[in-house]
Amino acid sequence: MNTPLRKVGMAMLVMVVLLLGTDTYVQVVKADDYRTDSRNQRVLYDEYSRQRGQIVAPDGTILAGVKPSDDKFKFTRTYTDGPMYAPVTGYYSINYGAGGTERVEDDVLNGSDPRLFVRRLSDMVTGRDPRGGNVKLTIDPKVQKAAYDLMTQRGYTGAVVAMEPKTGRILAMVSTPSYDPNALATHGSDQNTAWKKFTDDPANPLINRAISENYPPGSTFKLVTATAALESGIGPDTQVSTAPNVQLPGTSTTLENYGGETCPGNTFKDALAHSCNVPFATFSGQLGADKMKAAAANFGIGQSDLTVPLKVAQSTVGSLDSQGALYQSGIGQRDVRLTPLQDCLLSATVANGGMAMKPQLVQSILAPDLSTIDDVDPEQLTGKPALSAENDKILTDMMIASEGFTKGGGKDPALKIASKTGTAEHGSDSKNTPPHAWYTGFAPSDDPQIAVSVIVENGGNRGLAATGGSVAAEIGRAAIAAHLGGG
Repeated sequence: MNTPLRKVGMAMLVMVVLLLGTDTYVQVVKADDYRTDSRNQRVLYDEYSRQRGQIVAPDGTILAGVKPSDDKFKFTRTYTDGPMYAPVTGYYSINYGAGGTERVEDDVLNGSDPRLFVRRLSDMVTGRDPRGGNVKLTIDPKVQKAAYDLMTQRGYTGAVVAMEPKTGRILAMVSTPSYDPNALATHGSDQNTAWKKFTDDPANPLINRAISENYPPGSTFKLVTATAALESGIGPDTQVSTAPNVQLPGTSTTLENYGGETCPGNTFKDALAHSCNVPFATFSGQLGADKMKAAAANFGIGQSDLTVPLKVAQSTVGSLDSQGALYQSGIGQRDVRLTPLQDCLLSATVANGGMAMKPQLVQSILAPDLSTIDDVDPEQLTGKPALSAENDKILTDMMIASEGFTKGGGKDPALKIASKTGTAEHGSDSKNTPPHAWYTGFAPSDDPQIAVSVIVENGGNRGLAATGGSVAAEIGRAAIAAHLGGG
């Protein structure tokens, strides 16, 4: 071969190699990037040409479905009682992507999950239109509605979480104020208007306060301090101080009982029943940081990777680096922060004999024909019980006594509730800032079927006079009654 032909041949060979290399880079290396790029309209059209799967409750209630669309997209996402269920369903938007269950279970809902491969193959062979799989949640619509209705009727900002103590299945996850995901599912410019409205709202309706925010838990944290005390050998009849206040070690600052009052009783069980601060602050100081942190960890506090499968913000007890910090943290103040979900886990763990179960929002993955593909089995959260069986019984009895002294609406002797309230100071001027009102408990106390936690931010409609009993307790009792058939 002469020289010119050899050069032409080499040039063509190099061009072919470059072409193959570029094609491989685009088709293999960058394939996922291009496929998931939000600017890729072909992927978007393909997704909306397929019937997206439903999100359903165990009783068959369709929380998220689809309806035919008369525009260039074949289907429109629809939500039943959108604002009520938005914290669990999330949203699905052409312009703004997806949130909540819509995002974390997207592969199932759009049909690309490997567990749906056989169905996809069958659809291709038979010529049926491809459809996504369905997701069955653990939500009890009765509990969700009871909690949401009371929170919204009173204009409260906050959250409610309920779960089955034995399985960790989440029965309700309410966050208020909420938003309507139907407004984000439209195919026109309306969704842009809705998105701006939601994101500009200072009340932040898109935030799921049940799992994405953590707060000072106030006296509901005394369940952790009580657990550490019981596991260290302190009995329910142990004598405690009835003093109205105690000086924080190493400071001139005093820590007071609620209202600066003397504790009505002089035993450990009296202190929990009347939520006296001084005994629990003193217990925490005596027990020390290691025992307090260990007790908290057995309830799941401190886990940074908890998902339900929605991502859950981390709860913490803080550094506990001084006696003063221990005193304040023992009553759920200073740097202690819990999500409402974690607060519910306090009661759920006691209700389950001392073992924390992993909270779970998804019950099953279903095929397009609603046959079950995969069930989510209950699993332990920490693998180590927070309390012995004997101490768990003692703490349950103490919580029953606490419920007996707790005021507020919704009381029904038939419900047999064990509970603890909290009234948490916060803000830079805590004495003049309406407190967060908490309530956590479970029922029936002799055969627990439901645990619940309620937080109403900034005192709800009671301002500085708010307490957990006067503001939050009625909502928790209503959620319990709805599940047990008394609502």
